[in-house]
Amino acid sequence: MKCNEVNDYCDMRMNVDLEDLKAFVATAEMQSFRAASESIHLSQPALTRRIQKLEAVLGVPLLERTTRRVSLTAVGRDFLPRARRLLDDLETSLLSVREIAERRSGLVSIACIPTAAYYFLPDVIAEFTKEYPSIRFRIVDAGANEVLQSVINREVDFGITLLGADDPEVHFEPLIEEPFYLACRRDHPLASRDEVTWAELSDHRFITVGRASGNRLIMDLALSGAPVRPRPYYEVQHLSTSLGLVEAGLGIAALPRMSLPADSHPLIAAIPLKAPTVNRTVGIVRVPQAKASPGAEQFLQMLLTRWQSEAVPET
Repeated sequence: MKCNEVNDYCDMRMNVDLEDLKAFVATAEMQSFRAASESIHLSQPALTRRIQKLEAVLGVPLLERTTRRVSLTAVGRDFLPRARRLLDDLETSLLSVREIAERRSGLVSIACIPTAAYYFLPDVIAEFTKEYPSIRFRIVDAGANEVLQSVINREVDFGITLLGADDPEVHFEPLIEEPFYLACRRDHPLASRDEVTWAELSDHRFITVGRASGNRLIMDLALSGAPVRPRPYYEVQHLSTSLGLVEAGLGIAALPRMSLPADSHPLIAAIPLKAPTVNRTVGIVRVPQAKASPGAEQFLQMLLTRWQSEAVPET
């Protein structure tokens, strides 16, 4: 395979073998020569030779080898998503042109914040798969900033995230504006309230996400001028961890409505937060100039239709 993408470590003089790329991606993902060789049905010596050949062609080491594990070099970490994209693009291009045109097969790549990936995508994918059973999906569930970067790097067809962007290449289309709620155990003193102010949370052990989280940024900006605000007692990295601590009775948390369990949850109650009302906007982010596959375009239209017609339920 000849690669003309100068920015993707190749130039017109480089002959990069497709099997070399497959060997590298498998080893990088599994961090094991043995597991990678088994997954692509290749002997370990042959796998090693292919990776050495690829490194020789590129002129840089991609993997660091020790007796116990395999890890990526800095260049290898940067090259891995590019190698995946090259393989995905080639595989898609080798499918029947007629089938792709009719959206009967192909690959849809989506980067998505975890709450949307867990609570919304499965239903839409299930509906889409009934009509197009041969179309495959690759979902990158990551934080808001990582989703945005995946879209900018053209590693996915589109993203679902919190953040708009000032990058002129990127277009952010708002879909849902959802409020933050108090999450607490049903035996907590605040659980019987119809609504709670943010100031009242300062008297309780508050669970928050780290400063790198888009949700934390939204809350900090909204409460920047508040005379009284909740004081973090626990800090976690994921909203799901917050719910686990709430369920264990260790504290309370402020979470977007989509990330909360259903009203029938036996232990956790959700109460609207006021003064101020804090909302986050979830939407589609994509690069308009980047041409997505017909399957991805079809799925995006179904996603937009379903999401815009379904409001997040109030409690």
